[in-house]
Amino acid sequence: MTSLPTTTIQFPELQLFARDAHKLRGFFGTFFRERSTLLHNHFVNEQGVERLRYSYPLVQYKILQGTPMLLGLGEGSDVLADLFLDMRELNIGGTVYPVLHKNIERKDIICGLTDNLHEYSFQNPWFALNQTNFDHYNTLFDAERLTMLNSILTGNMLSFFKGAGIWLEGRIMSSLRVESELPIQFKDHSMIGFRASFTTNVEMPDWIGLGKSVGRGFGTIAKSKG
Repeated sequence: MTSLPTTTIQFPELQLFARDAHKLRGFFGTFFRERSTLLHNHFVNEQGVERLRYSYPLVQYKILQGTPMLLGLGEGSDVLADLFLDMRELNIGGTVYPVLHKNIERKDIICGLTDNLHEYSFQNPWFALNQTNFDHYNTLFDAERLTMLNSILTGNMLSFFKGAGIWLEGRIMSSLRVESELPIQFKDHSMIGFRASFTTNVEMPDWIGLGKSVGRGFGTIAKSKG
């Protein structure tokens, strides 16, 4: 088990749409561009060309039940804490919202394999498939689809732990339950997301994202209550 520093910042007086998460990311990635590459998940290579940083995003942007939230993990936790006092307004798609009230919470979360099982649910659509495996998914029967998605979920969790710098000595086990499919329009492609929950033998922080486009709020998880 490993302790992972986390920072969450919420703007409780603001109400936005879930689709605004990428605009939230765009604002912070542009306005604070010089402060850290973790805010926009890009870097400049030796030739001076900007490239996408493909590792798991350590700063994530979410709209949960209408409330904007920023999540920082590891190095990203320190980045958000350093910016907290400078967050005086949000420009979301050209609309400026003054920030009159904001909340910050910093804590260390114990993560890793456990001897117990933990229940999590996706708080917004889990974006599990890319264009290639989406086509393959559509050729499968229901039981085969569930097996495929469960394997993808395990890979998503491994990506989180690797990105957070946490080494796992053992095997992740998971059991996925899909409630429904949801249409997703992503970069001019019609895809699907999933409402789902799962049981696993790993402990993870609430509000992290699993799957594709987690920096934009997709695939946010929280531990099930009770």
